[in-house]
Amino acid sequence: MEEINTNSTPSESWGAVDLKPLRIVFMGTPDFAAEALSILLAFDAADVVGVYSQPDRPCGRGRQCKPSAVKKVALENDIPVFQPENFKDQKAIDELAALKPDVLVVAAYGLILPQAVLDIPTIHPLNIHASLLPQWRGAAPIQRAIENGDVVTGVSIMKMEAGLDTGPVMVQRALRIGHNDHAGTIHDELAKLGGICICEAMARLQTGAYDLKEQDNENATYAKKLEKKEGEINWNRPVAAIHNQIRAMYPWPGAFFDWTNPEGKVIRLNVTPGEPSEDSAPNVEPGTVLGEMDGKLAIVAADTIYLTPEVKPQGKKAMDATAFTCGYMKECK
Repeated sequence: MEEINTNSTPSESWGAVDLKPLRIVFMGTPDFAAEALSILLAFDAADVVGVYSQPDRPCGRGRQCKPSAVKKVALENDIPVFQPENFKDQKAIDELAALKPDVLVVAAYGLILPQAVLDIPTIHPLNIHASLLPQWRGAAPIQRAIENGDVVTGVSIMKMEAGLDTGPVMVQRALRIGHNDHAGTIHDELAKLGGICICEAMARLQTGAYDLKEQDNENATYAKKLEKKEGEINWNRPVAAIHNQIRAMYPWPGAFFDWTNPEGKVIRLNVTPGEPSEDSAPNVEPGTVLGEMDGKLAIVAADTIYLTPEVKPQGKKAMDATAFTCGYMKECK
């Protein structure tokens, strides 16, 4: 494994400019995939001939259908976009086959691809996965790595097969997780890294100089899909575990707890990632909001105090420590 600066760009030395670019069909939906697609489109070894994304979904108060992040990038670059509900219909499979891809590149597409689809590319179907496989196979690798307290994550470019993220790995690069990184910051860094890594994979495929390394299934871990209820904070736990939970759940689904205000009203508060205090916990109930401390809002955990820069009362805007203590605790300075 190698650490990569995600501010870098795909190396010109990867691609052999006198070789014919590979025909690529890209499959993805959210921002993570859109970043990789944008980087891939600028790489000479790849010719993206079609893009697949999930059908437009209603969202927002008006419930209007909006295109995915990947679809937007494709349309901006005049690339044909296909949005089948699934691949149960032979017509959808035939439509993909007609594009004659050398490689399928899949990143957070959101659909399970049947073997008939994986068999279409003349070279390989490849997946951009946001972990160092075999660690954190599954739907939420970024969040599970942070929640577990991992200090390193990364990207794996894997040949797709029938199992869940079980295929052999072609390219793998590591990225450090800082103590104050959260799922949002690591997502953005890994999205860039995914684009860099898939370009490296294209260059290797173009020249034929590549290896596929089988995963060690005995060391595999599983990153199950996130549920909103996992964001609920149990302040009776050690602050290190709470810090990991809050970072993992930010920005979605968010970490929260129910706080009783001085008038006895229960208010749900979403907590922004902060930092553990070096002070020991006072002899009060865990979950007690102490008020402002060092410019942050202090909340008691089992072993010490957690300092968050802001909280968001349900149905309200986010508030910093001063605004919250003045408005909800009546402790204006």
